[in-house]
Amino acid sequence: MRAELVRVSLHEVDIKIVAGDRMHVLQWRRNLLWDEVLLDGKRQASSHGLWGREKVYGLVFGRDADGRGGHQIMLIVDPGYGNYDYSNDGQRLKGIRLENVDGPLVSYGSLDPKALEKPATFTDWMKKSIGMDWGTDHTRRPN
Repeated sequence: MRAELVRVSLHEVDIKIVAGDRMHVLQWRRNLLWDEVLLDGKRQASSHGLWGREKVYGLVFGRDADGRGGHQIMLIVDPGYGNYDYSNDGQRLKGIRLENVDGPLVSYGSLDPKALEKPATFTDWMKKSIGMDWGTDHTRRPN
């Protein structure tokens, strides 16, 4: 099984999942009073309220008529705003993670394991937090 992000915006996430020879579309939508998770256009889970909505969804799809088999996945959404400039049209969610029993299929933003790693040195922290490079590569110097 493999997956890839198709679209990430402030209120919508689309993920393409390929399991064997079948393709599925997993969607997360944020509405005014509820969030919903859709698989191939059918609602699988929802969370209601103004605050404190669910952020972790467990789904099973591809089961047979007796309810056996299928693929188990877990969708985790970090709905905090990733960009605090509200005049920017490119606002997105802070993080998304999709896992199956073998491990993460897709991770993005604050839920990416690389984002959780602490920098080992001050130089690494500067590169990670503000993108500053101390210029250790001497081949790019103008003088």
